[in-house]
Amino acid sequence: MNLVTGGPGFVGSHIVRALLARGQPVRCLVRPGSRRTNLDGLPVEVAVGDLTDPPSLREAVRGCRAVYHCAADYRLGARRPDAIYASNVAGTDNLLRAAADAAVERVVHTSSVGALGRRPDGRPADENTPVRPESLIGDYKKSKYEGECVAREWAGRGLPVVIVNPSTPVGERDVKPTPTGKMILDFLNRKMPAYVETGLNLIDVRDVAEGHLLAAERGRAGERYILGNRNMTLKEIFDALSGLTGIPSPKWKLPHWIPLAAAGADLVLSRLRGKDPSIPLEGVRMARHAMYFDASRAVAELGLPQNDVVPALGRAARWFEANGYVRG
Repeated sequence: MNLVTGGPGFVGSHIVRALLARGQPVRCLVRPGSRRTNLDGLPVEVAVGDLTDPPSLREAVRGCRAVYHCAADYRLGARRPDAIYASNVAGTDNLLRAAADAAVERVVHTSSVGALGRRPDGRPADENTPVRPESLIGDYKKSKYEGECVAREWAGRGLPVVIVNPSTPVGERDVKPTPTGKMILDFLNRKMPAYVETGLNLIDVRDVAEGHLLAAERGRAGERYILGNRNMTLKEIFDALSGLTGIPSPKWKLPHWIPLAAAGADLVLSRLRGKDPSIPLEGVRMARHAMYFDASRAVAELGLPQNDVVPALGRAARWFEANGYVRG
């Protein structure tokens, strides 16, 4: 049996499908009341529980050979950041403790490239690029870094944990959507009249799922692997979406201070309304630096696929439209 935490989510649902395609049984840890549409019709066992509830985790890992820990609180600019740390740090410790007690043979911990360092000269970072924790922007990145430290501690105790750091997955089934999915959706809804000078490393979400399975099979315990593919400027991403959809790509480049000012004003208003901000200040601050990465270690050691990311952008656009996310 394989346990997948975050199975109803964007990446998690693709891991579930990749495991089922190989004929492997799957159990999904699902929070009470969470949306399960990504699991509809799939022959999976559901274990209701939460990363903050250790007894439910002990029951979920019972009889499992492998655990794919994909669940995370992925929000930028959350009004209550303590909830992010409770899931991404303490929750990771709870799950890995349960996995160790159950003598699980393999754990794949899903971290993020947000937990990695950044090269001052702008060259793509890799798994060995030094990171200064105090330089990480926002609670999501900090929590993923701390969660990865927890995974390394458990690896040091003998738990066979392999860490993967997905870059920016794109594709279908982004139900929430993630911040990246929202960027694509805003483009589709013609809410992107301009762009800023920044960049991302994109990868097909199906390749990310395959990378998790390859990490379980071939990854070295205690090591991290970047699951990434193509470095693209934000303008190149919008141009690709334009070519796929016929929607005009934004032509005006904004200086970074404009979205920073807008995000600051939105933060004040969101606090008055008691809601998470609609323009996350963390995301805007991150955009001041291109997030470029080198995934050659995962390609060489794991055999990570490198399928063209443009068709994955097309699948994302079609899925959003087919599922009622696109207006008009």
